[in-house]
Amino acid sequence: MNTKQIKAFGTEAADAALEQLAITRRAILPNDVEIDIEYCGVCHSDLHFAKNDWGFSVYPVVPGHEIVGTVTQVGDKVTAYKVGDVVAVGCLVDSCRSCNNCKADLEQYCPEWVGTYGGHDKHLDMQTFGGYSESIVVDEHFVLRVPDNLDKAAIAPVLCAGITTWSPLRHWNVGKGTKVAVVGLGGLGHMAIKLADALGAEVTLLSRSPSKTKDAMDLGADHVVISTDESQMAEVQGVFDLIIDTVPYIHDINPYVGTLATNGTLVLVGYLGPLDPMLNSMPMIMGRKNVAGSLIGGIAETQELLDFCGEHGITSEIEMIRIQDINTAYERMLKSDVHYRFVIDMASLKP
Repeated sequence: MNTKQIKAFGTEAADAALEQLAITRRAILPNDVEIDIEYCGVCHSDLHFAKNDWGFSVYPVVPGHEIVGTVTQVGDKVTAYKVGDVVAVGCLVDSCRSCNNCKADLEQYCPEWVGTYGGHDKHLDMQTFGGYSESIVVDEHFVLRVPDNLDKAAIAPVLCAGITTWSPLRHWNVGKGTKVAVVGLGGLGHMAIKLADALGAEVTLLSRSPSKTKDAMDLGADHVVISTDESQMAEVQGVFDLIIDTVPYIHDINPYVGTLATNGTLVLVGYLGPLDPMLNSMPMIMGRKNVAGSLIGGIAETQELLDFCGEHGITSEIEMIRIQDINTAYERMLKSDVHYRFVIDMASLKP
Protein backbone atom coordinates (compact mmCIF):
# COMPACT_ATOMS: atom_id res chain seq x y z
CA MET A 1 0.00 0.00 0.00
CA ASN A 2 1.19 3.52 -0.78
CA THR A 3 1.99 5.63 2.25
CA LYS A 4 3.39 9.04 3.00
CA GLN A 5 5.26 10.67 5.87
CA ILE A 6 3.80 13.75 7.54
CA LYS A 7 4.67 15.97 10.49
CA ALA A 8 3.01 15.41 13.83
CA PHE A 9 3.42 16.05 17.55
CA GLY A 10 3.58 13.07 19.86
CA THR A 11 5.57 11.17 22.42
CA GLU A 12 7.74 8.06 22.38
CA ALA A 13 7.25 7.19 26.07
CA ALA A 14 4.97 7.82 29.03
CA ASP A 15 7.58 9.93 30.82
CA ALA A 16 8.65 11.92 27.75
CA ALA A 17 7.41 15.30 26.58
CA LEU A 18 5.49 15.66 23.34
CA GLU A 19 7.69 16.78 20.46
CA GLN A 20 7.65 16.95 16.68
CA LEU A 21 8.04 13.61 14.90
CA ALA A 22 7.20 11.97 11.59
CA ILE A 23 4.33 9.51 11.19
CA THR A 24 2.98 7.36 8.38
CA ARG A 25 -0.42 7.90 6.82
CA ARG A 26 -1.96 5.64 4.21
CA ALA A 27 -2.69 6.94 0.74
CA ILE A 28 -6.43 7.26 0.20
CA LEU A 29 -8.45 4.13 -0.55
CA PRO A 30 -11.66 4.22 -2.62
CA ASN A 31 -13.85 5.11 0.41
CA ASP A 32 -11.37 7.44 2.08
CA VAL A 33 -11.29 11.18 2.64
CA GLU A 34 -8.03 13.06 3.17
CA ILE A 35 -8.33 16.07 5.48
CA ASP A 36 -5.96 18.97 6.00
CA ILE A 37 -6.18 19.51 9.76
CA GLU A 38 -6.73 23.13 10.72
CA TYR A 39 -7.76 22.80 14.38
CA CYS A 40 -7.59 20.07 16.99
CA GLY A 41 -9.09 20.21 20.45
CA VAL A 42 -7.18 19.01 23.49
CA CYS A 43 -8.97 16.45 25.65
CA HIS A 44 -8.11 15.01 29.07
CA SER A 45 -8.03 11.64 27.31
CA ASP A 46 -5.11 12.91 25.21
CA LEU A 47 -3.10 13.50 28.35
CA HIS A 48 -4.10 10.18 29.94
CA PHE A 49 -3.14 8.26 26.81
CA ALA A 50 0.15 10.08 26.31
CA LYS A 51 1.09 9.30 29.93
CA ASN A 52 -0.22 5.70 29.76
CA ASP A 53 -2.48 6.36 32.73
CA TRP A 54 -4.83 3.59 31.59
CA GLY A 55 -2.05 1.06 31.00
CA PHE A 56 -2.63 0.18 27.33
CA SER A 57 -0.93 2.94 25.34
CA VAL A 58 1.22 1.88 22.37
CA TYR A 59 4.06 4.21 21.45
CA PRO A 60 4.65 6.44 19.66
CA VAL A 61 1.43 8.21 20.65
CA VAL A 62 0.02 11.08 18.59
CA PRO A 63 -3.12 12.28 20.42
CA GLY A 64 -6.04 14.32 19.15
CA HIS A 65 -9.65 13.31 18.46
CA GLU A 66 -11.39 16.67 18.09
CA ILE A 67 -10.41 17.40 14.50
CA VAL A 68 -11.69 20.04 12.10
CA GLY A 69 -10.27 20.70 8.67
CA THR A 70 -10.78 20.84 4.92
CA VAL A 71 -11.07 17.96 2.48
CA THR A 72 -8.07 17.84 0.12
CA GLN A 73 -8.68 14.54 -1.66
CA VAL A 74 -11.38 11.86 -1.90
CA GLY A 75 -11.42 8.25 -3.07
CA ASP A 76 -13.29 7.32 -6.22
CA LYS A 77 -16.18 5.72 -4.28
CA VAL A 78 -16.75 8.65 -1.91
CA THR A 79 -20.18 10.21 -2.40
CA ALA A 80 -20.78 12.37 0.68
CA TYR A 81 -17.82 14.77 0.46
CA LYS A 82 -15.80 16.71 -2.06
CA VAL A 83 -12.57 18.66 -2.10
CA GLY A 84 -13.00 21.93 -0.20
CA ASP A 85 -15.66 20.73 2.25
CA VAL A 86 -15.19 21.67 5.90
CA VAL A 87 -15.41 18.44 7.88
CA ALA A 88 -14.67 16.96 11.28
CA VAL A 89 -13.42 13.71 12.79
CA GLY A 90 -14.15 12.70 16.36
CA CYS A 91 -13.09 9.79 18.53
CA LEU A 92 -13.81 6.98 16.03
CA VAL A 93 -12.27 6.16 12.67
CA ASP A 94 -13.50 2.59 12.14
CA SER A 95 -15.67 -0.23 13.51
CA CYS A 96 -16.81 -3.67 12.37
CA ARG A 97 -19.94 -2.20 10.67
CA SER A 98 -21.84 -5.49 11.19
CA CYS A 99 -22.53 -6.03 14.90
CA ASN A 100 -25.83 -5.09 16.52
CA ASN A 101 -24.34 -1.90 17.96
CA CYS A 102 -23.01 -0.75 14.59
CA LYS A 103 -26.34 -1.51 12.95
CA ALA A 104 -28.03 0.62 15.61
CA ASP A 105 -25.65 3.57 14.97
CA LEU A 106 -23.87 2.88 18.25
CA GLU A 107 -20.39 2.41 16.84
CA GLN A 108 -18.89 3.62 20.12
CA TYR A 109 -19.99 0.33 21.70
CA CYS A 110 -18.75 -1.91 18.88
CA PRO A 111 -16.33 -4.53 20.29
CA GLU A 112 -14.00 -3.72 17.37
CA TRP A 113 -14.24 0.08 17.33
CA VAL A 114 -11.06 1.85 16.29
CA GLY A 115 -10.03 5.01 18.10
CA THR A 116 -8.69 7.99 16.18
CA TYR A 117 -5.43 7.40 18.02
CA GLY A 118 -4.14 4.30 19.77
CA GLY A 119 -6.40 2.03 17.72
CA HIS A 120 -5.43 -0.46 15.01
CA ASP A 121 -5.41 0.62 11.39
CA LYS A 122 -6.24 -2.63 9.60
CA HIS A 123 -5.00 -1.21 6.31
CA LEU A 124 -1.48 -0.44 7.55
CA ASP A 125 -1.42 -3.07 10.34
CA MET A 126 -0.23 -0.46 12.83
CA GLN A 127 -1.67 1.89 15.43
CA THR A 128 -3.71 4.91 14.48
CA PHE A 129 -2.39 8.43 14.96
CA GLY A 130 -4.55 11.38 15.94
CA GLY A 131 -5.08 15.00 15.08
CA TYR A 132 -1.89 16.57 16.42
CA SER A 133 -0.70 16.27 12.84
CA GLU A 134 -0.78 17.91 9.42
CA SER A 135 -3.46 15.69 7.90
CA ILE A 136 -5.47 12.55 8.37
CA VAL A 137 -7.07 9.91 6.13
CA VAL A 138 -10.43 8.54 7.28
CA ASP A 139 -13.16 6.35 5.78
CA GLU A 140 -16.02 8.64 4.75
CA HIS A 141 -18.44 6.85 7.10
CA PHE A 142 -16.56 8.35 10.04
CA VAL A 143 -16.27 11.86 8.62
CA LEU A 144 -18.72 14.52 9.79
CA ARG A 145 -20.03 17.65 8.13
CA VAL A 146 -19.54 21.00 9.91
CA PRO A 147 -22.35 23.58 9.57
CA ASP A 148 -21.21 26.67 7.68
CA ASN A 149 -22.21 29.12 10.42
CA LEU A 150 -19.98 27.64 13.14
CA ASP A 151 -16.49 28.81 14.04
CA LYS A 152 -14.13 26.04 12.93
CA ALA A 153 -11.87 26.30 15.97
CA ALA A 154 -14.62 26.55 18.58
CA ILE A 155 -16.57 23.61 17.18
CA ALA A 156 -13.62 21.21 17.55
CA PRO A 157 -14.28 20.24 21.22
CA VAL A 158 -17.87 19.35 20.32
CA LEU A 159 -16.40 16.21 18.71
CA CYS A 160 -15.65 14.82 22.18
CA ALA A 161 -16.72 17.10 25.03
CA GLY A 162 -19.93 17.89 23.21
CA ILE A 163 -20.97 14.40 22.13
CA THR A 164 -20.00 12.91 25.49
CA THR A 165 -22.66 15.05 27.14
CA TRP A 166 -25.15 15.14 24.23
CA SER A 167 -25.49 11.35 24.08
CA PRO A 168 -26.91 10.95 27.61
CA LEU A 169 -29.07 14.05 27.20
CA ARG A 170 -30.66 12.43 24.16
CA HIS A 171 -30.78 8.88 25.55
CA TRP A 172 -32.63 10.04 28.66
CA ASN A 173 -34.98 12.21 26.58
CA VAL A 174 -34.10 15.58 28.04
CA GLY A 175 -36.40 18.37 26.94
CA LYS A 176 -38.75 21.06 28.19
CA GLY A 177 -39.73 20.35 31.78
CA THR A 178 -36.76 18.09 32.51
CA LYS A 179 -34.65 18.98 35.53
CA VAL A 180 -30.98 18.38 34.77
CA ALA A 181 -27.99 18.81 37.07
CA VAL A 182 -24.38 18.96 35.91
CA VAL A 183 -21.58 18.02 38.29
CA GLY A 184 -18.38 19.90 37.49
CA LEU A 185 -17.81 22.92 35.27
CA GLY A 186 -14.96 22.14 32.92
CA GLY A 187 -14.64 21.08 29.29
CA LEU A 188 -17.49 18.56 29.55
CA GLY A 189 -19.57 20.44 32.08
CA HIS A 190 -19.76 23.70 30.17
CA MET A 191 -20.98 21.84 27.08
CA ALA A 192 -23.54 19.90 29.14
CA ILE A 193 -25.01 23.17 30.45
CA LYS A 194 -25.18 24.76 26.99
CA LEU A 195 -26.80 21.72 25.39
CA ALA A 196 -29.28 20.96 28.18
CA ASP A 197 -30.34 24.61 28.20
CA ALA A 198 -30.84 24.60 24.42
CA LEU A 199 -32.98 21.45 24.75
CA GLY A 200 -35.29 23.37 27.10
CA ALA A 201 -34.31 21.76 30.41
CA GLU A 202 -34.11 23.49 33.77
CA VAL A 203 -30.37 23.29 34.45
CA THR A 204 -28.51 23.32 37.77
CA LEU A 205 -24.76 23.27 38.29
CA LEU A 206 -23.59 21.23 41.30
CA SER A 207 -20.16 22.59 42.16
CA ARG A 208 -17.77 22.85 45.09
CA SER A 209 -16.65 26.29 43.86
CA PRO A 210 -18.85 29.36 44.45
CA SER A 211 -16.56 31.18 41.99
CA LYS A 212 -18.13 29.15 39.15
CA THR A 213 -21.57 30.70 39.71
CA LYS A 214 -21.38 33.58 37.24
CA ASP A 215 -19.88 31.45 34.47
CA ALA A 216 -22.51 28.77 34.95
CA MET A 217 -25.34 31.30 34.70
CA ASP A 218 -23.77 32.92 31.65
CA LEU A 219 -23.57 29.49 29.97
CA GLY A 220 -27.27 28.84 30.55
CA ALA A 221 -27.65 27.37 34.04
CA ASP A 222 -30.77 28.37 35.93
CA HIS A 223 -29.38 27.54 39.37
CA VAL A 224 -26.06 26.84 41.08
CA VAL A 225 -25.87 24.63 44.17
CA ILE A 226 -22.66 24.45 46.19
CA SER A 227 -22.27 20.73 46.79
CA THR A 228 -20.23 21.18 49.98
CA ASP A 229 -23.02 23.25 51.57
CA GLU A 230 -25.31 20.82 53.40
CA SER A 231 -28.20 23.26 53.56
CA GLN A 232 -28.11 23.89 49.81
CA MET A 233 -27.88 20.18 49.06
CA ALA A 234 -30.82 19.50 51.40
CA GLU A 235 -32.97 21.82 49.30
CA VAL A 236 -32.43 19.73 46.15
CA GLN A 237 -33.03 16.25 47.56
CA GLY A 238 -35.25 14.24 45.21
CA VAL A 239 -35.27 16.93 42.51
CA PHE A 240 -33.31 15.96 39.40
CA ASP A 241 -34.44 13.73 36.56
CA LEU A 242 -30.90 13.45 35.20
CA ILE A 243 -27.49 14.25 36.63
CA ILE A 244 -24.49 14.36 34.28
CA ASP A 245 -21.35 13.81 36.34
CA THR A 246 -18.37 15.19 34.39
CA VAL A 247 -15.72 15.03 37.13
CA PRO A 248 -12.58 13.35 35.69
CA TYR A 249 -11.15 11.92 38.91
CA ILE A 250 -12.19 9.68 41.83
CA HIS A 251 -14.89 11.35 43.90
CA ASP A 252 -17.85 10.49 46.11
CA ILE A 253 -21.06 10.30 44.10
CA ASN A 254 -23.27 9.28 47.03
CA PRO A 255 -24.31 12.87 47.91
CA TYR A 256 -25.57 13.37 44.36
CA VAL A 257 -27.67 10.18 44.24
CA GLY A 258 -29.92 11.58 46.95
CA THR A 259 -30.75 14.59 44.77
CA LEU A 260 -32.27 12.35 42.08
CA ALA A 261 -36.02 12.23 41.68
CA THR A 262 -37.79 8.86 41.65
CA ASN A 263 -36.68 7.04 38.49
CA GLY A 264 -33.89 9.59 38.07
CA THR A 265 -30.46 8.69 36.68
CA LEU A 266 -26.95 9.83 37.49
CA VAL A 267 -24.76 9.17 34.48
CA LEU A 268 -20.97 9.10 34.74
CA VAL A 269 -19.17 10.52 31.72
CA GLY A 270 -15.95 11.95 33.15
CA TYR A 271 -14.28 9.30 35.29
CA LEU A 272 -13.16 5.82 34.20
CA GLY A 273 -12.35 3.54 37.13
CA PRO A 274 -13.59 2.11 40.43
CA LEU A 275 -15.79 4.23 42.65
CA ASP A 276 -14.32 5.26 45.99
CA PRO A 277 -16.00 5.40 48.45
CA MET A 278 -18.38 2.59 47.53
CA LEU A 279 -21.82 3.36 46.19
CA ASN A 280 -24.57 3.19 48.82
CA SER A 281 -27.50 1.30 47.32
CA MET A 282 -30.05 2.39 49.94
CA PRO A 283 -31.25 5.62 48.23
CA MET A 284 -31.26 3.84 44.88
CA ILE A 285 -33.52 1.07 46.13
CA MET A 286 -35.78 3.42 48.08
CA GLY A 287 -36.36 5.67 45.08
CA ARG A 288 -35.75 3.44 42.04
CA LYS A 289 -32.80 5.65 41.21
CA ASN A 290 -30.13 4.69 38.71
CA VAL A 291 -26.38 5.11 38.30
CA ALA A 292 -25.24 4.65 34.72
CA GLY A 293 -22.36 5.37 32.37
CA SER A 294 -22.14 6.72 28.83
CA LEU A 295 -19.36 6.83 26.23
CA ILE A 296 -19.19 9.51 23.49
CA GLY A 297 -21.73 8.81 20.72
CA GLY A 298 -22.14 7.11 17.37
CA ILE A 299 -21.56 8.79 14.02
CA ALA A 300 -25.23 9.56 13.31
CA GLU A 301 -25.70 10.98 16.81
CA THR A 302 -22.58 13.12 16.47
CA GLN A 303 -23.83 14.52 13.16
CA GLU A 304 -27.17 15.22 14.83
CA LEU A 305 -25.28 17.17 17.50
CA LEU A 306 -23.31 19.21 14.97
CA ASP A 307 -26.53 20.07 13.15
CA PHE A 308 -28.17 21.03 16.46
CA CYS A 309 -25.21 23.26 17.28
CA GLY A 310 -25.54 24.88 13.87
CA GLU A 311 -29.23 25.56 14.45
CA HIS A 312 -28.65 27.04 17.90
CA GLY A 313 -25.26 28.69 17.36
CA ILE A 314 -23.56 26.55 20.00
CA THR A 315 -19.78 26.15 20.19
CA SER A 316 -17.26 25.56 22.96
CA GLU A 317 -15.52 28.22 25.02
CA ILE A 318 -11.89 27.86 23.94
CA GLU A 319 -8.35 29.07 24.42
CA MET A 320 -6.22 28.81 21.28
CA ILE A 321 -2.66 27.52 21.54
CA ARG A 322 0.23 26.61 19.25
CA ILE A 323 1.23 22.96 18.99
CA GLN A 324 4.61 23.91 20.44
CA ASP A 325 2.83 24.84 23.69
CA ILE A 326 1.10 21.49 24.16
CA ASN A 327 3.25 20.34 27.10
CA THR A 328 2.46 23.54 28.98
CA ALA A 329 -1.21 23.06 28.13
CA TYR A 330 -1.11 19.56 29.64
CA GLU A 331 0.40 20.96 32.84
CA ARG A 332 -2.35 23.56 33.00
CA MET A 333 -5.03 20.93 32.38
CA LEU A 334 -3.81 19.01 35.43
CA LYS A 335 -4.44 22.19 37.45
CA SER A 336 -7.85 22.77 35.82
CA ASP A 337 -6.39 25.98 34.45
CA VAL A 338 -8.28 26.22 31.18
CA HIS A 339 -11.42 28.14 30.25
CA TYR A 340 -12.84 25.73 29.11
CA ARG A 341 -11.05 23.84 26.36
CA PHE A 342 -7.69 24.21 24.62
CA VAL A 343 -7.74 24.11 20.82
CA ILE A 344 -4.55 23.83 18.79
CA ASP A 345 -4.11 26.04 15.73
CA MET A 346 -2.49 23.38 13.56
CA ALA A 347 -1.03 26.03 11.23
CA SER A 348 1.67 26.24 13.91
CA LEU A 349 2.93 22.80 12.86
CA LYS A 350 3.17 23.50 9.17
CA PRO A 351 5.93 26.14 8.64
